[in-house]
Amino acid sequence: MKIVFMGTPDFAAEHLRKLVEKKYNVVGVFSQPDKPKGRGKKLIPTPVKQVAREYGIPVFQPKSVNKGEGFEALKELKPDIIITVAYGKLLKQQVFELPPLGCYNVHASLLPKYRGAAPIQRALENGEKETGITIFKIDEGMDSGPIALQERIEISSDDNFGTLKKKLCNLGKKLLIEFLKKISAGEIKLTPQDHSQATYAPKITKEDTILIEFDNGERVFNKIRAYDPEPGVTTRLGELRVKLFGAGICDNCCVDAEPGQIISISKDSMVVACKKGAVKISKIQFPGKKVITVWQAKSGRLIEEGIKLGG
Repeated sequence: MKIVFMGTPDFAAEHLRKLVEKKYNVVGVFSQPDKPKGRGKKLIPTPVKQVAREYGIPVFQPKSVNKGEGFEALKELKPDIIITVAYGKLLKQQVFELPPLGCYNVHASLLPKYRGAAPIQRALENGEKETGITIFKIDEGMDSGPIALQERIEISSDDNFGTLKKKLCNLGKKLLIEFLKKISAGEIKLTPQDHSQATYAPKITKEDTILIEFDNGERVFNKIRAYDPEPGVTTRLGELRVKLFGAGICDNCCVDAEPGQIISISKDSMVVACKKGAVKISKIQFPGKKVITVWQAKSGRLIEEGIKLGG
């Protein structure tokens, strides 16, 4: 079975590595074009490209795989199946109908919930208690094709974007190998999605990561952990814009302070008042500096009890 793999970030790269480790015949890899990063604007290979190079797999980075040279390169590979994981581009009909076994995507949500680019962050931000991995057959819609396999996992109160992404990546790799075994044996049965239950997970914008109001402790907790460890939630501290990390629910906090006011600072965390409840925050990042604990920030006289965040 000749596989063409399409993906771009580290989440996808781990799936590609698993395919190679399990001795699957990956005949080609498609990834988005390299982007300049850092002060020197040096072109950095995508994580998927790096893994493909490591194993000597041909890599293609066309502006579009749906037409022109990109599509011609794909046709020449004559894939039996295409697997996509966070590729970042929608595929047209001529692409997903090319391989005899079809084109399948590994998606980090329980479809039809959270179709789109940022399912992990949006699930956390909305306070979901569970999520999962769905492998579905690609059609002309966005994450709307029939489901081949799906498995759910619990979202714990300790999870943030980093930990949940790792859990889902491990589940995705396991499910992908299971799927390939089943499709090779002709054992895959497709189940149509219930489109009436669809929700969406749009791409993260800068505005999404800004925390203006400390209105509800649970909402603030979910927002901070949805963008922890990257890119971090930004809020105001006087004239500065700081990033907050390591949020926790403050169940037994007695709150008698203005929303956004720092009530207390300990070695573990600081407690910040909200209109409803409070939230614990353990780490903070000042502009141009590394992430530090709130206790380090207090020791350095960068924060103190009584000052306000937000606005």
